[in-house]
Amino acid sequence: MDPYRIFIKNMVCERCVCVIERICQKWQLNVKAVHLGYVELVRKPTSFDWEAFEKELKTFGFELLRDHEELLVEQIKTLLIRKFDQLPVRNERPISAYLSQSLHRDYSHLSKLFSKRTGTTIEHYFVLLRIEKAKELVSYKEHNFSEIAYLLGYSSLQHLSNQFKRVTGVSMTQYRKSLQPPRKMLDEIL
Repeated sequence: MDPYRIFIKNMVCERCVCVIERICQKWQLNVKAVHLGYVELVRKPTSFDWEAFEKELKTFGFELLRDHEELLVEQIKTLLIRKFDQLPVRNERPISAYLSQSLHRDYSHLSKLFSKRTGTTIEHYFVLLRIEKAKELVSYKEHNFSEIAYLLGYSSLQHLSNQFKRVTGVSMTQYRKSLQPPRKMLDEIL
C-alpha cells in the first residue's frame, strides 16, 4: 500500500518537522515519516476531523495545502530554502536546472506558476533568501564579509554588497552596527 501524504505549508526547518511530528502524535495519525513540506502516513485516516487538525496547525503557523499549484509553489520555496541548510551554498548548476530536475517539470512552467502565485520571480525570491541568510551571518559577527560572500555562493564580495544594499537599503557594515532592519523568518519571505 502506498503511503498517504499530507502537504503542509510553511515547514522550513528541522524544528518545524519536530512540531509537526508532535501534532501528528497528538492526533494519533499513523505516521511513516515527516519531511519538510509533507507528512507520509501509512494510510489515509478514516473519519478524521480535518478542520480541527488544520486549526491546530494554524496555531503554529502551518497550513494544509490542498491546491496543486499552491503545493508546487511551496515545493519550490522549500527546495530553495534547503540550499541554505549547509554552507557553503553549492552552485554547481543554475537554479533553473536544480528546480527542473528536482520537481521533474519544465522550468518555464515552474517560473510562470511561481510568478503568477507569488507576484515575484523565482530568481528574486532566491535573492531575498540569500540576503536574509546574509543578515543572519552578519549579525553573528563570526565571519568577515568576504567569507560571507563565499559561504552564500556569490562570485564576489562586491556582488553581495550591491544586492544587500539594494534589498535592505543599508550596507552590510551599517547593518552589522545597527542590526536594522530586523531579520525575517525564511517562511515569511513573500
